[in-house]
Amino acid sequence: MIVAPAVLTNATSVLALNTANRFGRLIDRSRQLVDEMERMRVDPELDAIRARQVGRLRRRAGLLLRAQTCFYAALGLFVFAALISVVGAALANGHELGYRAAAIAGFAAGSAAALSLFYGCTLVIRETRMALLSLAEETVLLQARMRPASPAKPSAG
Repeated sequence: MIVAPAVLTNATSVLALNTANRFGRLIDRSRQLVDEMERMRVDPELDAIRARQVGRLRRRAGLLLRAQTCFYAALGLFVFAALISVVGAALANGHELGYRAAAIAGFAAGSAAALSLFYGCTLVIRETRMALLSLAEETVLLQARMRPASPAKPSAG
C-alpha cells in the first residue's frame, strides 16, 4: 500500500516537469508571434492567423496553468497519502481505531490525488489538441504559399 503513492508521486513529478516545460515553450512562442505581429503587417491573412494563434496561446496557457496546479495538488496529496499509510502501519498493532482512521484518510487522500492527476491529464490533452489546431493552420498557410503561381495567359490581340 505504501509503494503505490510513492510510484504515483514520481509519475506526477514527471508530469509536472513536462507541463512546466510546455508552458515555457508556449511563452516563447507567444513572444515570437507578438514580435512578428509588431514587425510585419503586410499580409492581412497572415495577421488574422497570428491574432487567432495569440488568442489560442492564451487559452492554452490557462489550461497548462490549471493542469500544473492539479499536478502539484496531486503530488502533495500522494505524499500525504504515503505519510498516512506509514502512520497507519505503525498503528496496526494495538490501535484499531487509529488504524482505521488512517486507512480512511489515506484512501481519501489517494483518491483525491488520483482525481486531481486525472483532471490535470485531461487538461494537457485539451491543450495538445489546441496546439495541433495551430499547427494544422500554419501548415495550410505554408502549403498555400508554396504552390507555384499559375503562369499568366497570353492576351489575345
